[in-house]
Amino acid sequence: MKQFMKEFKEFISKGNVMDMAIGIIIGGAFTAIVSSLVDDIINPLLGLFGGMNFDQLSLNIVGDVTLYYGKFITAIINFLIMALVIFCIVKAMNKASEKLIKKKEAEEEKTTKICVYCKSEIAIDATRCPHCTSILDEKPAKK
Repeated sequence: MKQFMKEFKEFISKGNVMDMAIGIIIGGAFTAIVSSLVDDIINPLLGLFGGMNFDQLSLNIVGDVTLYYGKFITAIINFLIMALVIFCIVKAMNKASEKLIKKKEAEEEKTTKICVYCKSEIAIDATRCPHCTSILDEKPAKK
């Protein structure tokens, strides 16, 4: 049992698990914000054109059996807004990642070259190979 608890503690303390937990908590809070946006701002504005709020749309089938299809429409709008926001965030992250990679590549400018004679790696500004002592400004001799 001690070994099990030790392994569980190591699993929980890993960075990825903590990152995922934080992401879920922030996602829950973000869902509340989007739901409020749709329920309190978008639906009333759309209601101006349709005459009523989507949440209030329903269909009474028999007696107490009622389909609240307006709430379903609201859930679809919530989903589409969440998907749009996540798409924009991922797109921005990818763009920032590309810029970071390009910046790294620019920083990693070539400082070495390969000797055409002995194929050793030498300094980019070398005029003579320190390994085979060949002069590098000239073209290699034909065999």
